[in-house]
Amino acid sequence: MRNCLFFGSALLLFGVPAFAVPAYTFQTVIDPADTNFTQLLGIDNSGTIAGYFGDGMVVANNGFTLALPGTFTPENYPASLQTQVVGINNTGETVGFFVDGSGVTHGFTDFATILTAVTDPFAPTVTQLLGVNDSGEAAGYYTDGLGNFKPFTWQSGTFTPIPGFVSAQATDVNNAGDIVGFNMTSATTADGFLDIGGSFTTLDFPGSVFTQALGINNVGQVVGDYVDSFGAMHSFVYNIGTGTFQSLDDPNGIGTTTINGINDNGQLVGFYVDGGDNTDGFVGTVVPEPGTLLLMGAAILLGIGLTGWKRHA
Repeated sequence: MRNCLFFGSALLLFGVPAFAVPAYTFQTVIDPADTNFTQLLGIDNSGTIAGYFGDGMVVANNGFTLALPGTFTPENYPASLQTQVVGINNTGETVGFFVDGSGVTHGFTDFATILTAVTDPFAPTVTQLLGVNDSGEAAGYYTDGLGNFKPFTWQSGTFTPIPGFVSAQATDVNNAGDIVGFNMTSATTADGFLDIGGSFTTLDFPGSVFTQALGINNVGQVVGDYVDSFGAMHSFVYNIGTGTFQSLDDPNGIGTTTINGINDNGQLVGFYVDGGDNTDGFVGTVVPEPGTLLLMGAAILLGIGLTGWKRHA
């Protein structure tokens, strides 16, 4: 039996020198209301997390925000059957989606604690908001009558379509207006994308057969997941400045890990499937490089007193 709320840490160096790429500690987070299914999906710079528990079948999806070490605050759209809280910005505004009594999925935003439904006028059954920046601009998509995903941004009641795709989702937007998401190239294949001012870059993890870009921060990092040639799901952090990928797995969920959000401090949130077939949320935090630790120790010995410094991813 697991505790209802469990936090476990492990250090992962990813088989390369620690000075080459950041290393992380991973902390498992499970909502006590449902110990079988927790997903963490967004995180702001203060460390407040957006997510939900419930598999949508046995246990209904219930949204929450979370302040570690373990204060879960429920957030569910009034009278909804299911709610997922997906994104959060640095003003505390959250976005996500809910299912109403007729089975229709609507996006929502929680601005200044007022929950407001958001429905694309072209969406017959599904609208979702998946990420939001500090000015309240949200990224999302709707599903058309043919079942294709149509990406958009939304702000203050105005929808702006993102053209050029047959079926794609916009999953997050940063303060500069850079958008990430993924394009369904077939029923089983997808390419991640990065949209900077209308200039699109395809983000495919090398050797992958399926890549999704799911989150972006304000310091040039994109996160998401990919499927390798053996069918295993892994996560990645992509550095926009260098154009390089770093592959990550929570050590408790090798081959089943998704990173969905990243803040400006490099903190990651996501989920993995454990050995008991449970979906568990996690937080990943950057740890200092060994060289940095040596420098810090030397500085302390010299009386310089360097404290609290952390290398960001």
